Amino acid sequence: MRVIEISSPGGPEVLVPAERAVPEPAANEVLIRVAAAGVNRPDVLQRMGLYPPPPGASDIPGLEVSGVIKKAGAAVTSWKPGDEVCALLTGGGYAEYALAHQGSVLPVPIGVSLIDAGGLPETYFTVFANVFDDAGLREGESLLVHGGTSGIGAAAIMLAKAMGAKVYATASSDEKLAAIRTLGADAAFDYRNDGWENEIAALGGADVVLDMAGGDFIKRNMTAMNHGGRHVSIAMLRGNIGEIDIFQMMRKRLRFSGSTMKIRSFEEKARLAGALRERVWPLFAAGRLKPVTDGVFPLAEAAAAHRRMEAGRHIGKILLKTA
Repeated sequence: MRVIEISSPGGPEVLVPAERAVPEPAANEVLIRVAAAGVNRPDVLQRMGLYPPPPGASDIPGLEVSGVIKKAGAAVTSWKPGDEVCALLTGGGYAEYALAHQGSVLPVPIGVSLIDAGGLPETYFTVFANVFDDAGLREGESLLVHGGTSGIGAAAIMLAKAMGAKVYATASSDEKLAAIRTLGADAAFDYRNDGWENEIAALGGADVVLDMAGGDFIKRNMTAMNHGGRHVSIAMLRGNIGEIDIFQMMRKRLRFSGSTMKIRSFEEKARLAGALRERVWPLFAAGRLKPVTDGVFPLAEAAAAHRRMEAGRHIGKILLKTA
């Protein structure tokens, strides 16, 4: 099978086509003939040598795919060859075939194409786990999302609105701010120029913050947060060190947490998959959610896809297709 390997830590040019044997599924795994693979920020970090795969995972990048099941392991009960699915992976997505644990697999949502479905698993697992599971966003509350036009940002805006929340989001250009509003955000802020933390506080404040920025945004998020606010960190694009005003945290009774998806157990991922299938996937069929795909690159052009992501101009998901 054709795959994309990381020849050595470095820039996009280290992503090189190669050939490997098609893997065999273990008892609890399925083998997927990949149609599309999502490109995510952790892939970029892995390419740079900053985010190694967990023990036992493939060294091939790629944390989500869509495609057709070709073979099921002996203990697989939920899936069969021929099923069109999308799946969360621990690695190995940049390939013509990929292995997934049966509990990390979901059907392609009704109304979503097989290609577009390749950008759903990592995005929606992450948003649901952090915003709704960990932070407990409820109907009538408000969410602040940084990076509102990223794949995760777009999904967070749409899902929070579908669940009855108010949404504030930030971005860095007029085009992106317009896209945020089109996705349903109640207010959009240019984080380069706006005093967004004070403006959000004046609009009623944020009950939950989904933060991909870190760094200097942590202190500003605290200003925007309401009493009893919950702050979840999933990336650190502005740095891994932030300043916390402890008195403000005490006075507002703020809660801070963070997580990565890659190292969660298969049991945890299976629980999240069940919640997504029950609560989120029907929203695609109802037209209340939609995939937001920025662009689709051939698998061999993975380096170009990474350059697109690092340029920061994308709106939604960047995908690799195998055919």
